[in-house]
Amino acid sequence: MLTAIIDYESGNLHSAEKAFQKMAAETGAGAVRVTDDPEVVAAADRIVLPGDGAFPACAEALRASGCFEAMVEAVERKGRPFLGICVGMQLMARVGHEYRETPGLGWIDGEVALIAPADKALKVPHMGWNDLVIDRPHPVLEGIATGDHAYFVHSYQMRLSDPAQRVAHVDYAGDVTAIVGRDNMLGLQFHPEKSAAAGLRMIANFLNWRP
Repeated sequence: MLTAIIDYESGNLHSAEKAFQKMAAETGAGAVRVTDDPEVVAAADRIVLPGDGAFPACAEALRASGCFEAMVEAVERKGRPFLGICVGMQLMARVGHEYRETPGLGWIDGEVALIAPADKALKVPHMGWNDLVIDRPHPVLEGIATGDHAYFVHSYQMRLSDPAQRVAHVDYAGDVTAIVGRDNMLGLQFHPEKSAAAGLRMIANFLNWRP
């Protein structure tokens, strides 16, 4: 079993790599590899798409990396489990509106737009710990409950057209989508590798998820 973490130069992957390797070793989930090799991505049993930065730059870098087509082939056609993290989750949407309109993967029926808290005293970016509110059960959330903490760093959020695709949210002077998913695809707006025990539990659950 191989979990591929796609490297498309979208940020420092060291902490994510270490967290996934730790939980893979603890749960017997096989190898974890950070890679920019399309052949490795195409052959992987699970795929993780991280991301830090602006939606347009990340979308362009992913498409230029050579891994885009391999990832789509593995996830859409082969049904491999997929996890998007932070901007990696946002790229699952139909379109992003950061700086300019940019098409996403279209895996989730939503758009990515600037967070606009009703309370103007709240700062953007949304940064720090927040309590998850679970909207519906999901295997990757086994052992996770409403009130568990996750660590967020983002200025843009996914606004869903299909509420059934929202798995969890947080309150930041209004609902902010925290987890989205359908079929073999899941996205986390927060960083599980920085979210202490709850984040590590979600990583372990993903590594053993069989959609």
